[in-house]
Formats: sequence, C-alpha cells, structure tokens
Amino acid sequence: MLDLHDKIQDGIEFIKGQWDHRAEAGIILGTGLGSLVANIDVQASIEYSDIPHFPKSTATSHKGRLICGHLGGLPVMAMEGRLHMYEGYSLKEITLPVRVMKAMGAELLVVSNACGGLNPYFQLGDIMLIEDQINLMGDNPLIGINDDRLGPRFPDMCEPYSHDLIERALQLARKNDITAHKGVFVAVAGPNLETRAEYRFLRTIGADVVGMSTVPEVIVAVHCGMRVVGFSIVTDMCLPDALKPADIDEIIRTANEAEPRLTELVMGVLAAERNG
Repeated sequence: MLDLHDKIQDGIEFIKGQWDHRAEAGIILGTGLGSLVANIDVQASIEYSDIPHFPKSTATSHKGRLICGHLGGLPVMAMEGRLHMYEGYSLKEITLPVRVMKAMGAELLVVSNACGGLNPYFQLGDIMLIEDQINLMGDNPLIGINDDRLGPRFPDMCEPYSHDLIERALQLARKNDITAHKGVFVAVAGPNLETRAEYRFLRTIGADVVGMSTVPEVIVAVHCGMRVVGFSIVTDMCLPDALKPADIDEIIRTANEAEPRLTELVMGVLAAERNG
C-alpha cells in the first residue's frame, strides 16, 4: 500500500507531464466561484479523475478540474471545484491536492467557500475574510502516523490564516468599496443543513459563518508550512428566529453575483504577492 508521500509523488509526476512549472500559489474555488478561472492564462486543464489518487468531485456546481497556468503573472494551480467529506471521502483524500500543490512549489494557499451567515450584522453577498476557524467535522486529516517529511507531528494553529494577507485584502476591499468583514468560520460534516438549535449553538461558541469545507485543507496547509488567506461568501442567512428553507439555486446565484468582487480581492492579493 502506498503511503501519503508516495501518492503525492505520483500526483506531481503526472501533473508535470502536462505542466512542468513551479507553482507559487494554490487556489481552491468553492460553490459558484469557478469563474475566477476565466482570468487564468490556462496552460493545462486536468480532470481530477485522471490524476493518480485524486478523488472525483461530485458536488453541485463543482467541475472537478485542476487548472494550471498564470494569474496576474503568478504561476498558480487552481482547483475548479473542491472535495467534501459528505461525498464520502476521508479528510486525507480531500486534502491530498493541497499537499500536491505544496510539492509543486506553492507557498501560498487561497481558499474560498460559500457559507451560511450566523452573524446578524452580515448580509447576503457579503465577503468575510476568515481570521480563525472551528473544526466540528468530527475528524482531522492529520490523525495517524506522521510523516516528518510533510510536516511536524503537532503543528501550531495560533495563526492558521495570515494576518498580513487578511489586512492586505481588507485594505483592497476598502479601496474598491467592497463590503468585507473579518470573522470565524466553523466547519461541519454536512450534507444536511443545521437545525435552529444547532445554529444557536454555533453562534454561541463564536462562529460568524458555517460551511462544510475549508477547515481540513487549511489544517494541512499549516502542517506543510503554507501561508493561507481565506474568503467566505455569505450565500444564505442562518438566523434561528428568522430561518427559511435553504434554496440551493439561490445559494449558487448569490455566490455567482458576489464572484466579481471576490475575484477583485483575490487578484489584488496575488498581485501584491507577485510584487513582493
């Protein structure tokens, strides 16, 4: 049986057969946010199912392709659609692409997601810079024997999201008149949405938004020494005393409407990264 390090090597060997470049950033595009790809000078587009050991994406609106090329002059690897625990994959499988990005040279990870708003001061379509996270998925991608070649046994999580990158993104938001907040993202396993009582609990423990992704990828990014900046788009409001049934079409539509603003922020962060 192949160990994790061998699976990473298989992945990069296959990718380098189509795109033999050193990446500087990895990007994970969440629900309704795939059109950022239109801004990439694409040099390779690879189906997840073709890459050794990559799971196949089955989530709504997630195309399941690895896009390699240049964004704002920066060589990037972008996941056009992510993988989720609720699809039946282990967190080690879900986070394998992050480790491959790192092995391809990426020192920065940009993550995005659609989320439910718990903070009553947020509104539909608002963007939140993730400054901290809570893992309620009931699992952790680092459980098991640690491979010291990939990262330390006990990675520190005092700053999972780079404070410098958060401030850079907030400055860009103010400059471009984009509503953006800082806040805490809580991850749950899904796929069902939460009950009123669960929303009350999540707000009580300090969460501003809730989703079914992101946290495993960020844990692994920290484990392998990457800097992270995370963006959440509030696509539905999860206020217990004013709760309405969720509409997935409306959620995707809200994400799509916010996508140009998110693209502007991501492009600005990457441009600053390129310019040092």
